[in-house]
Amino acid sequence: MTGASSAPLDRSARPATADALLRASPLPPLEARILLTHVLGWRRTQLITRGDEPLDRASVERYRALEARRAAGEPVAQLVGAREFFGLEFEVTPHVLIPRPETELLVETALAAIANRPHAQVLDLGTGTGAIAVAIASMRPDARVWALDRSSDALTVAARNGARLLDAKRPGGAVTFLQSDWYGSLDPALRFDVIVSNPPYIASGDPHLLEGDLRFEPRGALTDEADGLSAIRAIVAGAPSRLAAGGALWIEHGYDQAHAVRALLDVQGFARVRSERDLAGIERISGGQWPGDGAA
Repeated sequence: MTGASSAPLDRSARPATADALLRASPLPPLEARILLTHVLGWRRTQLITRGDEPLDRASVERYRALEARRAAGEPVAQLVGAREFFGLEFEVTPHVLIPRPETELLVETALAAIANRPHAQVLDLGTGTGAIAVAIASMRPDARVWALDRSSDALTVAARNGARLLDAKRPGGAVTFLQSDWYGSLDPALRFDVIVSNPPYIASGDPHLLEGDLRFEPRGALTDEADGLSAIRAIVAGAPSRLAAGGALWIEHGYDQAHAVRALLDVQGFARVRSERDLAGIERISGGQWPGDGAA
């Protein structure tokens, strides 16, 4: 018997498995699983059923590269190029704000506002990925939807999302994506049953801009480089001439801005002004109804 058999095993030579990569990851388990399924092209359940299968070196290297980038702070949605919103998977790039679950409240409230309005006309200001506009269009196939953004890069992403996620034969037609600084490029004759927006509302000096995922998202989609209300003032001021009688305006805002936004709506002459709370209990959106028939 030779001494070779007593030499320690070289464990580094063993092919890596999904189980081993997940156990060794410094990331939160959910994030590690998302990155690994993205690299491998597997479903989540396959991490269990195939967890002990040897992985090829290229896949392991791709995963570890993404793992390192996430550990350095890059958002998971940008690393995998997608984020789910309102049951739909939206393409995400560094040119657009990452859709967030709390914004689904804005979609739900907008849908309620047009529930009794057949063939409703909908306007989404600052559309980004197109998440709000496309989600509304998917739930209301008869609605005619416009989605505006001043960023041509964002509109390119939004248009791809609309084309991929919506039925090409929907009665309301394709979403109209238009480059515009708020209402500027719209046909002045258009009137909408609901206007929605998730505008930049973070004040320029807010330390959150230097933390977490926000560091990697487009700054212009996050802050107005002022007090956080300048974009909201422009949207509220321009809405009356763009709303049909009884039409509604709903805006997402910061956790401490609800009172200020309601005041802007009151001064402008909106009725039934109120705020709605998200699942965390935060007043996340505020809106009102332009005088006339209908309900906001």
